Amino acid sequence: MSDRPSVLFVCVHNAGRSQMAAGFLTALAGDRIDVRSAGSMPGDQINPVAVEAMREVGIDIAGEQPKKLTEDAVKASDVVITMGCGDECPYFPGKRYEDWVLEDPAGQGIDAVRPIRDEIRGRIEELIASLAPEESNRV
Repeated sequence: MSDRPSVLFVCVHNAGRSQMAAGFLTALAGDRIDVRSAGSMPGDQINPVAVEAMREVGIDIAGEQPKKLTEDAVKASDVVITMGCGDECPYFPGKRYEDWVLEDPAGQGIDAVRPIRDEIRGRIEELIASLAPEESNRV
């Protein structure tokens, strides 16, 4: 078991918001935080517009695949961040839960997805500061 905090991002299809969040957390926190993402009803592929939006900021999520949310993934995580999956996410006492209300990028063009991406980045920066405050300023 790792001493690092672990974060699980959950949205319905695990194709847009949760993948962008996982990409940002992986890129910005490096190996300081374990990162997982999953969906209550995973899609067939990552949203290509989300992939494009992340590529614009130098993060490649094209190789990711939507994954099914499991109880094991929730149990193994210290922080569970939901993004529109509501009550479909299992609840376990002792976990930190956050619900990030974010617009769904599904079916939207790049101009609509960029602000969602940017909002996710800001929330990820705050999350890193809360999980590893003494390390958040290291580069």
